[in-house]
Amino acid sequence: MKIKPLGDKILVERLEAATKTSSGLYLPTQAQEKPQLGKVVAVGTGKLLDSGKRAEFQVKAGDTIVLSKWGGTEIKVDGKDYLILSEDEVLAVQA
Repeated sequence: MKIKPLGDKILVERLEAATKTSSGLYLPTQAQEKPQLGKVVAVGTGKLLDSGKRAEFQVKAGDTIVLSKWGGTEIKVDGKDYLILSEDEVLAVQA
C-alpha cells in the first residue's frame, strides 16, 4: 500500500532510539527515549495559500529531520511504523 500525504503533511519514518549510552551501558526498553530524528519518506502537495497557490516545502523525501517527541500521528502501513505530521511540527533539518 502506498501512502501520499495531503496538503502540508509529511510522512516520516522514525530513526531507531539509542540502545546504548556513550559510556557503553545498554539501556532497557523502558528507559529508552522516543527518537527525535526521522527520515522524510514523502511530502504532500504544500499548504494552500490565500492566493490559491501552494507553498513549497522546506524539506524533501530523504531528509533527516528533528521533530518533537510527541508530535504527529502514528500510523502502521504494511507492518512498518510511520508518523504523519505537518511541516510546522518539524524543528530542524540535519545538515
